[in-house]
Amino acid sequence: MYLNSFSVSGFRSLMDVRDIPVSAPTILAGHNDGGKTAVLSAVSFLIGDYELVEDDRTYLSVEDGRAVSRALSRRELTEVEGVFALDEWEQETFGLPAELRVRRCAGEDLISRLECWLPIPHDERLRDLSGYRLPELKELAKEFGLSPASQRKADVQDVLQKYGAENAGPAGWVGLPPALGSRMPRVLAFGGQASSIDESIKSVLMDRFQAHMADEKLQGQLQTLETSVKDQLRIDAKSLCDHIQSRCPDLTDVFVEPDVSFTRGFRGARLRIARTSGEHVGLERSGQGSARRISLAIWEWTSELLVSENSVAPELSQDESAPLEPAPLQTIIVYDEPDTHLDYGHQRKIMQLIREQSAVPHVRVIVATHSMNLIDGVDISDVVNLKLQNGRTVMERLGANDHDAIDQHLRQLAAALGLRNSVLLHERCFLAVEGSTEQRAIPLLFRLSEGMSLQSAGIALWACFNNEGALHLARYLVEHGRSVVLAVDADSRNVSKSIFKPERLRQTFGENVGHIVKMIGEPDGFNEFEELFDDDLWSLVANKVWPRENPWMAEDFGALRGQGKFSTAVQRMLQEQSESGPGGKPEMMYQLALTLTDPSDVPAQLRKIFQELRQLAV
Repeated sequence: MYLNSFSVSGFRSLMDVRDIPVSAPTILAGHNDGGKTAVLSAVSFLIGDYELVEDDRTYLSVEDGRAVSRALSRRELTEVEGVFALDEWEQETFGLPAELRVRRCAGEDLISRLECWLPIPHDERLRDLSGYRLPELKELAKEFGLSPASQRKADVQDVLQKYGAENAGPAGWVGLPPALGSRMPRVLAFGGQASSIDESIKSVLMDRFQAHMADEKLQGQLQTLETSVKDQLRIDAKSLCDHIQSRCPDLTDVFVEPDVSFTRGFRGARLRIARTSGEHVGLERSGQGSARRISLAIWEWTSELLVSENSVAPELSQDESAPLEPAPLQTIIVYDEPDTHLDYGHQRKIMQLIREQSAVPHVRVIVATHSMNLIDGVDISDVVNLKLQNGRTVMERLGANDHDAIDQHLRQLAAALGLRNSVLLHERCFLAVEGSTEQRAIPLLFRLSEGMSLQSAGIALWACFNNEGALHLARYLVEHGRSVVLAVDADSRNVSKSIFKPERLRQTFGENVGHIVKMIGEPDGFNEFEELFDDDLWSLVANKVWPRENPWMAEDFGALRGQGKFSTAVQRMLQEQSESGPGGKPEMMYQLALTLTDPSDVPAQLRKIFQELRQLAV
């Protein structure tokens, strides 16, 4: 069973958060207390060993449609539902579809139930077998004339589950077959604090413990097996300690002593370190610097372990006549702010580790983080932005619709522009322009006009290769609730596709089109950005930057207006008549903007746009 996505309701601040992806990796971003850690705990509740407590149950509020008093009540049901892909062996063995909805839920009694969405058996006794004892299950199987593979409880439950599925009505929530429950993914959870490192080690070695317990060579030899498992774990722990010591050469001694008992299970493995031989101390006494470096060493070792496991995993047979074999269990690694207090270099190392782990087949990674390095290091559709609204977590995903060709085009456009995920998530306002000419000149003009940079004002400027690209980017951002201004030359009205005609723009942006779309030059009867600057200003700048033998006059530039594309004509004239003529239009407009010294030199139309941008970015 491979978890592809999950939804949470009634869990802490997660009143109703739907379709969180499980990718390679998924990045959970957002402000503090926005719900990132709650999402990670919800994953462990669904497929791990997390036990629900009273404080995990979401409080009801007025928005839930119920009258509330000072003594707030909690939501009756807490549930985490996952969408799982089943391999061929699981489908054939359990008679199930390729995709299955599975949930773990609990009510006021905090007793969790693992259920799946399947046709409900007609006989009520077969709808939930979890409460039956073995003699009762055997009696039911005998009543229906069923022959389980053995008299073990799991086998008896499985045969009753299959019989119930074959004699069922409409779909609903029914108990998950126990044997299928054993195919749930495993969770490895890591944090970056000293208090969580012993738990991290326990999580990794617990997985190895279970693997050794399943070794067929050791079956039936209880005492010998216990000793063998303990020895095997010591070897694993020694490998881990050696790796930690190689990464932390100032430590003279690192050792882990596994505590194993068949009656108690694997209870843990406390890490102790020493900088002077024999002076062993617990990690909580060693400082945050050691904790962070040791955390990195544990994560590195885990990556090596996962790669090693994958290299020895049995390959699926290509022989169609061969019996089906179950696929390896999925591993889901969760990190809770692993970058906390780490410098830039260590953040990059963590990102590389996460990439390596994500590249291992059957492994998925979920990371809760504030790090821009991690957020910017994945596809935007794999970033889940969490934020609180009225005390409840809401989720935002950009570019999540993989089936929309336009959306895919825009994601590629955003990548080509260098439009970082962190900017898409956090910038307050966007200005989309046609190309490099505006991209080079507008920052200088904005600073001169407003007395601050675009970045200081919270405005992101993006040049989009052409007017059509700018239009698509603006639409993309508007659809995702971003404040956007689209500024293109007025002659864009004349493009062959007519996408800039007023009626088409209104269809795209609705009644708010006048606040979003700015046709540069149109209010003054001009066609393009360069025409906004008057002839006197052009001649003044030309004499300073592109001098010629006879001084430039305003009439030289006035004569070019109305005679075709003004910017092209000006560029050609400056190049032909001045030895220092501009190398291209972007350079020409950059030099013009750089030469201006007074805010009044900035055309009034641009100053108005800049003021509106500042208001949007507040």
